[in-house]
Amino acid sequence: MQMLGSDPFASDIVQMIFNAGPMVKFVLLLLFFFSLVSWTIVFMKLRLLKKFRDENEKFLELFSSSREISKVYLETKIFNFSPLAKIFRTGYAEFKRYKTPQGNPDADKIFQSQQPIIDNVQRVVKRVLSTQSSRLERGLTFLATTGNTCPFIGLFGTVWGIMTSFRSIGMKGSASLAVVAPGIAEALIATAAGLAAAIPAVVAFNYFTRRSRAFQIEMGNFNSDLIALLEKRLSRRA
Repeated sequence: MQMLGSDPFASDIVQMIFNAGPMVKFVLLLLFFFSLVSWTIVFMKLRLLKKFRDENEKFLELFSSSREISKVYLETKIFNFSPLAKIFRTGYAEFKRYKTPQGNPDADKIFQSQQPIIDNVQRVVKRVLSTQSSRLERGLTFLATTGNTCPFIGLFGTVWGIMTSFRSIGMKGSASLAVVAPGIAEALIATAAGLAAAIPAVVAFNYFTRRSRAFQIEMGNFNSDLIALLEKRLSRRA
């Protein structure tokens, strides 16, 4: 009697995998590697993006509620994941290195003394923007590679398995369905495994690409606000 809760279809698939040829087994092992790494990237990036979002919200709340950016600079050291906090710390640290000459009545000289400061702040902030953008996009290349190549890898395993099945048919001299069907079923497992590895990778790639672009837009907007704030502060100094 069949045990309750057992799945004969699943046990048949496992049996077909064990009975598959060496090349099909190698293809399945390769697809399993791609799938394992892809899911690892998915969970790591979900965790990272959650920390990015949470710390960005806390930093923006702190930044908008405080009137003294020097105090904000001291308090942002607790934010280890927020890209906005990193942009602010880097830009403000560069800003503090310079002092604008005071009591200068010439507006042109005041502007000339301010412009190198803003240029240097923008230069170091752009470097942070590039680093954080690379951090957001890390792992997406592998997800794209998995989504593009795994269906073809699985198809290769299927073609190879069908070739082996037809070769066995030729050697046995029989082309009945009972002889052909098991070999073709074993070969088609590779295509199913390729699609199972590729589909989640494509969905994850599209999702993380959209979230990364949203973070990059948010960083660009905050960079503009920070530069405007520092320029206003320089004007008050002058």
